[in-house]
Amino acid sequence: MTSHPVIDALLAELGADAVITHADSLEAYRHDRANDPNAGTPLAVVRAASTEDVQAAVRIAAREGVAIVPRGAGSGLSGGSSAVDGAIVISLERMRQIAIDPTVQMAVVQPGAFNAEVKAAAAAHGLWYPPDPSSQEFCSIGGNVATNAGGLCCVKYGVTTDYVLGLTVVLADGRAVKLGGPRLKDVAGLSLTKLFVGSEGTLGIVTEIVLRLIPAQQPPTTLVAMFPTLAGAMQAVVDIKAAMRPSMLEFMDQVAINAVEDVMRMELDRTAAAMLLVQSDESEAVAAAQIVAIEAFCEAAGATECYATSDPDESEALIEARRMAIPAVERRGALLLEDVGVPLPHLGDLVEGVAQIAERNGVEISIVAHAGDGNTHPLLVFDREDAVQSTRAERAFGEVMDLAMELGGTITGEHGVGRLKQPWLADYLGDDVLELNLRIKRALDPDNIMNPGAVFGPL
Repeated sequence: MTSHPVIDALLAELGADAVITHADSLEAYRHDRANDPNAGTPLAVVRAASTEDVQAAVRIAAREGVAIVPRGAGSGLSGGSSAVDGAIVISLERMRQIAIDPTVQMAVVQPGAFNAEVKAAAAAHGLWYPPDPSSQEFCSIGGNVATNAGGLCCVKYGVTTDYVLGLTVVLADGRAVKLGGPRLKDVAGLSLTKLFVGSEGTLGIVTEIVLRLIPAQQPPTTLVAMFPTLAGAMQAVVDIKAAMRPSMLEFMDQVAINAVEDVMRMELDRTAAAMLLVQSDESEAVAAAQIVAIEAFCEAAGATECYATSDPDESEALIEARRMAIPAVERRGALLLEDVGVPLPHLGDLVEGVAQIAERNGVEISIVAHAGDGNTHPLLVFDREDAVQSTRAERAFGEVMDLAMELGGTITGEHGVGRLKQPWLADYLGDDVLELNLRIKRALDPDNIMNPGAVFGPL
């Protein structure tokens, strides 16, 4: 291998076991799940095992003026960890430690730990970590923090930022700072902890997280409702949310229903235009009353079939069907995956508008959604090798985001801006708010080495 001063410095500081430079091995770190076709090739990958390892790599990058791309499990869906040519990818996959303190109901977690691992560790002490992305089995807590991930339970329990009490962050000059900590109340100084949640690695690299845990969730009662029309399902969502706050309120359209049925064979109604999955985790009596009311709302909105169960195994199987929706649709072709959200009264307008965009552009778009909080995931299915289909899909992708903004919504609810949605950020934020964002970015990363191109694009 030809000597390179940056690689030589990394090897001298961290050792050969922590530094990857072979071309075949680098390939595995170029893309996240978004499969950005414009992803670059890094100069090296550092597999950090500690905050000190991250600091060493960042200091070398800062000294040499080399870009850094932080990477967790590579499960991101917006190209936020797509590699940059000549950059150092700092992988946090080795940093997997989890420590639970049941007395204060908190966890201290390294960023490479999977969401499901944190849940399991908490559950061993009768506690629960609520944020639950569909990718919980293989997404990292560090990535969840980077994008402020949500999930199926966020309609009642909130998103990642609601559970982050403290962070250790390595800044662009290599300093490690501790923000917040194991305290439920702390208003000393600006809320810098919240600043870094959702910053997608553009301000610093999170190397430790203090999480708030809560008592274990009550066994839920689950209802599935099938609808002959999208409008009926959307009306039921609005009616349910106006009356109560279920612990889960999820939506799948006909394409997603059929894709899941192809994989799981659950005897879902393939002719239905839409399916709602609703849960209540209140006490037994309250949950029973809520499910009766939810069923009445669904039937009034035209549901042709409603099925309720309090059996834990049946409930888990139904939830797994919803979690399977994106990978099941992905079997139909390459995906451009949206993450747009709108105020709940406009959810029906968004769903109907996306259907019109699909028809107008000749592109198949399936929609799954965290319907209870207006966060939808339109899935654009296309053949990546077909130039015409790719062009149509990219055009439709932009039209969906434009529609969301027209309806008072956002271009991303939980997946982050990354690189794929960056061209729409300025229109969404407006000049003044974008300028404030850039001012903060430049203050913390004046040389723009932290994940350049992500979120803010070229500076």
